[in-house]
Order: sequence, then structure tokens, then C-alpha cells
Amino acid sequence: MFPFQVKWEVPEAKQTECKNKGKDAEIHCKNYIRVLHTLSDGRMYVCGTNAFDPECDLMTKKKSNMRDGKGKCPFDPFQTYASIMVDDNLYSATSMNFLGSEPVVMRSSSISIRTEFKSYWLNEPNFISMAQVPESKDNSEGDDDKVYLFFNEAALEYDSYSKLMVSRVARVCKGDLGGQRTLQKKWTSFLKARLDCPVLESKLPFTIQDTFLLCEPQVSWKECLFYAVFTQQPHSPALTAVCSYRVADISAVFSKGKYKNPLPVETSYVKWVMYSGDVPSPRPGACIDNEARKQGINQTLDLPDRTLQFVKDRPLMDQAVPPIGVGPLLVQRGAAFSRIVVTRVAAFDDQKYHVAFIGTESGTLVKAVNYDGKMFIIEEVQLFPSREPIKVLKLSEAKVNPVGPLSGAARRPAHLQRLGPPCRPLPLLVSGAIHRWRLHQRGGRLPGGTRRRGVAAESRGPAGWSLGGRAAGDGGDTGGTARRAPHLEPPQGPPASSL
Repeated sequence: MFPFQVKWEVPEAKQTECKNKGKDAEIHCKNYIRVLHTLSDGRMYVCGTNAFDPECDLMTKKKSNMRDGKGKCPFDPFQTYASIMVDDNLYSATSMNFLGSEPVVMRSSSISIRTEFKSYWLNEPNFISMAQVPESKDNSEGDDDKVYLFFNEAALEYDSYSKLMVSRVARVCKGDLGGQRTLQKKWTSFLKARLDCPVLESKLPFTIQDTFLLCEPQVSWKECLFYAVFTQQPHSPALTAVCSYRVADISAVFSKGKYKNPLPVETSYVKWVMYSGDVPSPRPGACIDNEARKQGINQTLDLPDRTLQFVKDRPLMDQAVPPIGVGPLLVQRGAAFSRIVVTRVAAFDDQKYHVAFIGTESGTLVKAVNYDGKMFIIEEVQLFPSREPIKVLKLSEAKVNPVGPLSGAARRPAHLQRLGPPCRPLPLLVSGAIHRWRLHQRGGRLPGGTRRRGVAAESRGPAGWSLGGRAAGDGGDTGGTARRAPHLEPPQGPPASSL
């Protein structure tokens, strides 16, 4: 971490320009930090909205290196986005323009690659999260690492009078360099599929809100799991759910599944149906693997136009990705799940179980254990009495690092303890001991902590936090209560105008 404070304020001229474009001077025309990653050399890659003119900075103690942030950071502080740093290259999912009408998935590197500006590539997306999976490790097929993207978008494949949002998972190959002529400087490996989390009580698909990638030590990447939380469509019953997915199952849909094909029905109407024709070789959307190398194709620039044109026109897979167990691990009525983190915890039967910490829109933190393919809630704590939604949830080793100005923050132990007989024969996975809580307002600093793995929960406005300004959603006392006598301390740490 950087033991110093940095002020990154928006120049007055830039604020005036933002205001003249119709944006609110006190809300939109500030600098909200949306992207924050650490590079391998210790520098920090930071991007801010910069009054609707995004900029990025390679930040060190002594100097900064400003650069254009378009396609890396959203213009709008309230716009959803996702990003991940892989081998010091930023993968981002955001919008390219001021109006937010050009969604893009981009890799910023020596050879920048992005998606096409086509509605059948990305159709009014709400980006959720990104994760890297090292699929090249011990891969007999010589496959490449993947970067997965989770998002919601307006469905193209359903006949519906109103807009229907569906959950998607997409992926790209780390070694993708784009095509030589077709898809030049565009992804040749971008494929997407519907993510299924079927709930019997609902006829409409649920929409994804957050994901967490959990990989067991010494286990193949194929057995890594994505845990995801879902909520209902707007104006639907208040149901929320947790589903999990094997990376192997997601990979199989992309590597072996059939594609959807656009079929013109009327002059202005296209119906998406399963493609039943011949599929060119190498397989469209596939990474460069041993099979491609046998054909003399060693990089995506060598791919034939027929393969590239196919994936350009048909990025959507026909099959949906099914969850483990064919259904949700957990379904609950009430406050919608908003965030999830998962860790492996040892129980008193000497077995290790997956324990999920789930944040909700009403400011509660739910602890649930995955036992025998079902998830059981073993504790629920009200963190923020003002019922602010939990927007950030992080697992932390040792002490929790400073996290920036927030309207509220709390730390929670992740281990399990026997407190009494369970309602059913769970292996003594009842409730976690509460050692100490620290709740802060404004400063958001989370000092100290035990060596046990913990969870840091943050409640903040959708805009994140502002450097050189007040925290978004700031206001009032944001203390919290827990069901088992928390220890509260007054705010500490840096002021809201610093990082």
C-alpha cells in the first residue's frame, strides 16, 4: 500500500465544461475513482471519471503518468463497469462515449483489442465482474488462459413485447491479437452464453449481481467454481438466489456447444435460432491450441477470414450454462443479495466447507455454508442501521488495508464456532464467533485485525468514492449493530478528500 495521500481534483474549467453539457455540478462533475489495480512493479493503475472525461494514472510516490481513460473507466459515476489486471494489461468493460451508448470490452496493451459496436455483441449491458482462469496450466490441448466477464443485457433471443434482461457469461483468450483483415484489432475469441439460475417460483430469468471465483489448492482449474448471486426482474416478487458453476461446464458450452444464428423474419425483425450448418475450422471463437497449430495457425492474426466472419456474426451460444445441481443453492425472499465472497473453512468434523458471506441491499451480512449441495444460512448481521446496501465485500488476510472514504465499513471474522445444536445434522457449522467489529464513517479506514481470514464490508453510494471531494452517498451517522454485542469505535483514518 502507499503510505501517503494523493489529491486528484478536477480543474475548474473541466467542471464548467461538464456542467455545460447538462450534468449536475455537485454529483456528476467530480472525480470518482472506479478502477484501482496494483502493477507487478508496485505502481498503482488508477482511473477516475474526471467530470465525465475519464483519465487514468500510473501512480508512484514521486510522479504520475496521466493517460486517456476512455474505454478503461466509465464517464458516469453511476454506470456499472468491470475491470481486471492480467499481466499488467487492463481488461475493462465499460462505455466508450459520453452518452454511454457504446459499450465495450477492451484490453489496454501494446496491441489494444476491443469488441465490435454491434447490438448482438453487447446489447444495453450492465457489467458485473471479471475473473481470470489459468486454463493453459497442465492443458493437454495447449489451450490459452481465459478472462471471463459476467453481465446482464437485453435479450435478443426471446420474443417479448418488453425489454427482458438476461444474465450472461462471456470470455476472451489472453493471447488474442485480433484478426489480420476481418476483426482487425477486435476480439476473435469473444463468445457469450446465457447463465441459468432457474427458480421454480419464477417464470422470468434472474439477473446476476455479483460473482466470486473459488479455486481449491492443488486442484485443476476445471474444478474451480464461480459463486453468483441473482435477483428477480424489476416489478417481480422479491426473490433472490445463489447459484454456483464449474469452470469446466462453462468452458464446455463455449468449446463444444452450438451457436445461435440470426434469421431475418421480417424487414426489421431478426429471430435468433440454433445454427445447424457447417462450422469452419479452426472453431470460431476458440483460442489458439494444438489443433490450430497443426494447421499452421500460431496466432489469431493467422486465422482464416471464414472463421473470423463466422464468430463476428454469431458471438452468442445456443446453450445456457447450467448451475451445479441444476438449481440454486439458496433461494430467499426479502432483501436482495448484492455481493458475495466465499472461503474454505475448517469445521469440527475436520472437513473443509465453502462458507459464503453475502451482502444485501438492506445492509445485512448473511453467512451461509454449502453443505451437501445446499446452502444453509447460519447467521445474519445488520451492519448498517440506515439500511444502506452493501456495495463492496472483500476477503482479507491479516489486517484489512485502508479502503478509502466510505459512508460505512465493517470487519467480520470468517471462521466457524460451535455455539449449540443445529436445526439439522450439519457438522457443527453453526455461527461464527464475533471477536471485534470496527465501524467507521467517512474515513473508512479499517485498522488492525486478527490473523484469521476476515471479511470487510463497505456501504457506499453507487458512484464509489471521490478523490478531492466528499464520498458519494455521504451523510449522517452510519454506525452499525450486530446480533452479538459488537465493539464499536469512532472513525479513524484519512479524510474523505484523499486516498
